[in-house]
Amino acid sequence: MSDPQLPEVVRVAQDLIRIDTSNFGGGNAKGEREAAEYVGAYLESLGLETEYYEPIPRRTNVMARVPGRDRTKPALVVHGHLDVVPAMAEDWSVDPFAGVVRDGMLWGRGAVDMKNMDAMILTAVADILRAGEQPERDLVLAFFADEENGGVEGSGLVVKDRPDWFEGATEAISEVGGYSITVDDRRAYLLQVGEKALIWIRLVAKGRAGHGSRLHDENAITRLAEAVAKIGRTRWPIRLTSTTEALLQGLSELSGRPADDPDALAAAAGPAEAFLRSTFRTTANPTVLSAGYKHNVIPERAEALIDVRVLPGTEDDVLAELQRIVGDDIVIETVVRDIGMEVPFDGPLVDAMVASLGRHDPGVPVIPYLLGAGTDNKALSTLGITGYGFAPLRLPADLDFTGMFHGVDERVPVESLVFGQQVLTDLLRSY
Repeated sequence: MSDPQLPEVVRVAQDLIRIDTSNFGGGNAKGEREAAEYVGAYLESLGLETEYYEPIPRRTNVMARVPGRDRTKPALVVHGHLDVVPAMAEDWSVDPFAGVVRDGMLWGRGAVDMKNMDAMILTAVADILRAGEQPERDLVLAFFADEENGGVEGSGLVVKDRPDWFEGATEAISEVGGYSITVDDRRAYLLQVGEKALIWIRLVAKGRAGHGSRLHDENAITRLAEAVAKIGRTRWPIRLTSTTEALLQGLSELSGRPADDPDALAAAAGPAEAFLRSTFRTTANPTVLSAGYKHNVIPERAEALIDVRVLPGTEDDVLAELQRIVGDDIVIETVVRDIGMEVPFDGPLVDAMVASLGRHDPGVPVIPYLLGAGTDNKALSTLGITGYGFAPLRLPADLDFTGMFHGVDERVPVESLVFGQQVLTDLLRSY
C-alpha cells in the first residue's frame, strides 16, 4: 500500500508502476488495459467522461476532454503513454514493479519513462478541478498504448480511427522535455521542440546450412556478425539543425565555452552529455541478434535488429549509407519508419511553458533541444497538431536522469515530481 503521507502525485505514479505494462515490441506486450482503467477511474472521480479505444485486445487507450473557460481557443492535447519497456528484475537493486520510495526517490520501471508524467498530468488536472476552476482552454487528456513499439498498436491507430478525440486541437505536450540539466554549476531547462526520425531495420544474412564440424565459407552468422560490427563501429558525422545550433548557443552562454565544438560543449552538461551528443548526428545501434537452433547446425539465415535515429529529412540518405556499410550480401528490411519533426522555439505555448518554469524556478534559462528519440507527438502530427516535450522536473545536478531512460534502477526524486505537478498545473490553468 502507498504511504498516505506521500504527495498524491507520487502515490499515483506508484500505482501505475505497480501495474506491469511491459512492452516487448512486435505485438508482444502484457497490455495496458488495467493501467488505462486506473487512469479512467481517476478521471471519472474528477467528474470527467472517459472514452476507451481498444483496437487490439488489451492494447487500451483512454481519453477525456476537460472543458476550458474560453472554448473559442484551440484545444491543447496533454498526453502520455501507459506502456513501459521490460525490466530484468535480477539486474535491479529493487523490484522494478514495486514502486518503492527510497532515499527520497521513487524507483521502478516507468518512474522516468513515463508514468511519472502520467501521474503529473492526472494530479495537475485534479488540482484545477478540485479547486472548482477550469483550465484556460479545452484540454484533451490522452493516454496511449504501445509507444515503446513506435505507437504502431497505440497512437498510430488512435489518430487513424478516432481523430474525433482531437477535434479542435492544434498543439500538444508530452514527455522528454522541461527537465533540468546542470551546465558546469548552472542549472538550465531543456524544452523539446523536435524529434529525430525513427527507422527500425532488420539485417538479414543468408548462407548455406550445414554441419557445425565442417569447413564452411558461407556462414550466415559470420556474415551477419561482420555487418553488425561495421554498423556498431560507424561514427556518424555531426550535422546540426536550427534547433541544435540554438542548443549549442545556449550551452555556450551558460558555460562560457565556444560553440564550435558540439561534443565538448555537451560534456559541460555532465550526466546529460550522451543524451545531447546523440542529437547532433545519426545513431545506429544494434539491439537484437537472432540465429541458429542447435549447437552443431550452421543455420541458413541470421538476423539482427538495428535502432536507427536520424535527423529529419535525412532518412533516405542514411538508409543508402547503411546498405553501403554492410554490403550487398546483407538485406536491409525496414520494420518501422516514422517521421522526424522540428518546430520553432517561439509562439504563445512556448512562451507559456517558459513562463511557468520561470515562476517556479526564477532566473533559470530555458533552452530548446532536439530529442534523439521519439514520442507519440509523431502520430498527432499527422492530424496537424504541433507537439512539444514538456514534463517539467527540477533535478539534482549529479543525477543521471537521461541515462535512466530504459535503464536499470530507474528512479526520480519525489520533490521533482511535486515540482513538475506544480509547474504543469500552473501552465494548464493559465495557457
